[in-house]
Amino acid sequence: MLTVKLPVELEERLDAVARKVGRSKHDVALEAIIEEVGDLEAGFLALERLKSGDTEFYTLEEVRERLGLTD
Repeated sequence: MLTVKLPVELEERLDAVARKVGRSKHDVALEAIIEEVGDLEAGFLALERLKSGDTEFYTLEEVRERLGLTD
C-alpha cells in the first residue's frame, strides 16, 4: 500500500485529465506510475548493458546500409 500526497496543482491536473479520459484519478495515476517505473527500469538496463561492454553500436548510416536504405 502506498499513499502519496500530491501538490494541489498536480492533483488538480490529475483530476482534469481523469475527467477528460473518463477514468478515475487512481487509474490515471497508477498507469502513469507503471509507465514511469518501466521507463526507469529500461534506462537502468541500458546503462548496465553500456557498462558491460557487450553492446554493439551502429551509426545511423550503418543502419541504413544494413537495411538497404541508402540512396
